[in-house]
Amino acid sequence: MRVLIVDDEAPARERLKRLLADIEGVELIGEAEDGPQAVELIEREQPDLVLLDIQMPGLDGFGVIEALEESPPVVFVTAYDEYAIRAFEVNALDYLLKPISHERLEKAIRRAYEAQAEGQNLTLRLAPLLEGLAGQGHYLTRLAVHDKNRIRVLDADAVDWIGVENEQTFVHVGSEVYPIRRTLADLEMRLDPARFFRAHRSAIVNLDRVKEIVPWFKGSHKLRLTTGAEVELSRAQARALRKILGW
Repeated sequence: MRVLIVDDEAPARERLKRLLADIEGVELIGEAEDGPQAVELIEREQPDLVLLDIQMPGLDGFGVIEALEESPPVVFVTAYDEYAIRAFEVNALDYLLKPISHERLEKAIRRAYEAQAEGQNLTLRLAPLLEGLAGQGHYLTRLAVHDKNRIRVLDADAVDWIGVENEQTFVHVGSEVYPIRRTLADLEMRLDPARFFRAHRSAIVNLDRVKEIVPWFKGSHKLRLTTGAEVELSRAQARALRKILGW
């Protein structure tokens, strides 16, 4: 089993490497010290299993999963709150609480082997976990986007709007435009609805960037943003926005 370690703390990575060295059948193929590096390594190396820390600065473990087009099986490494641990258990995802013992790590690896042998799709179990976190108010505060040959991490607050063009989702920040491997439906679910609004089937806007609501074609409207960009506002969503802004 080809395993990748992701943890922002060097001592934690070293401990995992020592423990993995004593487990038969495991090949360590690399390590990442932050979220963007993890995304790049996972996409390039296609590991069989990722030991993924959750609490990392910049882009946390959940952000890593959400930045990937397809996530490999994951064992979370965490000192996270009780809610998250219950969510892992409900969705049959394994997790390791720090400090990690050899016996517990070996058990997690064995579970991953068994799931792989049975043909279980562990990645499908991540979706309800992320939905559950969103339902508890754990909204995305950062987005991982692609910037040429690297991953850039953006503060969600810095985003002006997000749109779809030719089936590709793009994040607009000022004059910069970045592709992101997420659908609008995914982003709508995971971004704070008090701040981000689905203006149209092809666009989400940051309400803090809305400068004007401009009459347009046959009773419809456009949203003019502080950057000067204009985003179509569908008739159905205009009714919803009226309730929010009271216009």
